[in-house]
Amino acid sequence: MARQNYLFTSESVSEGHPDKVCDRISDEIVDLVYREAKKTGMNPWEVRVACETLATTNRVVIAGEVRVPPSLMKTDKSGREVINPSKFRAAARRAIKAIGYEQEGFHWNTVKIDVLLHAQSADIAQGVDKASDSDNAEGAGDQGIMFGYACNETPELMPAPIYYSHKILELLAAARKEGKGDAARLGPDAKSQVTVRYINGKPAEVTSIVLSTQHLDESWSSKKVREVVEPYIREALGDLKLAADCAWYINPTGKFVIGGPDGDAGLTGRKIIVDTYGGAAAHGGGAFSGKDTTKVDRSAAYVARYLAKNVVAARLADKCTIQLSYAIGVAQPLSVYVDLYGTGKVDEAVLEKAIREVIDLSPSGIRRHLDLNKPIYAKTAAYGHFGRKAGRDGSFSWERTDLAKALKDAIARITAEEDKKAA
Repeated sequence: MARQNYLFTSESVSEGHPDKVCDRISDEIVDLVYREAKKTGMNPWEVRVACETLATTNRVVIAGEVRVPPSLMKTDKSGREVINPSKFRAAARRAIKAIGYEQEGFHWNTVKIDVLLHAQSADIAQGVDKASDSDNAEGAGDQGIMFGYACNETPELMPAPIYYSHKILELLAAARKEGKGDAARLGPDAKSQVTVRYINGKPAEVTSIVLSTQHLDESWSSKKVREVVEPYIREALGDLKLAADCAWYINPTGKFVIGGPDGDAGLTGRKIIVDTYGGAAAHGGGAFSGKDTTKVDRSAAYVARYLAKNVVAARLADKCTIQLSYAIGVAQPLSVYVDLYGTGKVDEAVLEKAIREVIDLSPSGIRRHLDLNKPIYAKTAAYGHFGRKAGRDGSFSWERTDLAKALKDAIARITAEEDKKAA
């Protein structure tokens, strides 16, 4: 039997964290390619992006493989078609400016940006473009395992510790950008951590809060920083109460003025647990940012979350993990696994069959169902890819709960058929 009384902790990092700066730039590149494809008439299904970013003091390096429209290409001195770096550099600068970096060691206007993108490998392209399946569907861009998770602990069906860790940093970032009082003197770089006490399996209270945030005023002490951030922390926690003996660790090492890539190098894809469920559920290992959605690291993780959320939203279980597995060039998943942690109102094997009935889990099927061939990814780069509001622009479509009825109907049909066979 699962433990009912315990402490669990998750962390988040802000959009100005060095790794998140890199995630944002990589996803801005994905969005740029989709926007240019639409503008120039390129079929968005043909877009390919695998973009990695490195950031350090006054330097950004963007590397990877792409298939892009002619508007992002140029002819070099030898007459070859190569990537034109200008629009990619501009996208990176816009991202850094939006995050808020205007410090001496990392400034959006003066940072040196190297663009080392090149055409996608023909060997990889053939695995995606020519599926090995008989149905001739688009093949997966790589092998791998992906997980989706949902639980009924928060309104967005996310685990409480990661949900509130994100919320704290989102509110502080909004206050900083809006210039609200002393919050305007906070810097872009920050990390949060929330420990939640569970009683009878439900989040009951917060027992510790850790927050380290960059500040631009060198005279500020940890005490001053707490005075500035505490109201936003309390607002973020909402109805989740603070324990009477809750431990607060606000800028515990003292001064934090030099932040972002000037203080610590960043890389795309180093915050995958922050991106998902804060350690409360499994992660397949692949990062999301900088990848178009032929890469099942991204699209299959999104659809797995979509399915898990719909299972919980349909009240078929209190919590749900779904695992999908793929092979490169093969369209349909090799396996679909469901774990309802003993909270289910339906047999997991039946639910696995129902899932395959209600949605096409090939990469092309996922992209079509969730409408993923759009420039909607920059906003996923910070504060989690899950537990967000679905947007009118098609962003976070995997957070919709519009599949609940179809799942229930499929389960009822499969159960009836199995009962009939048994009789």
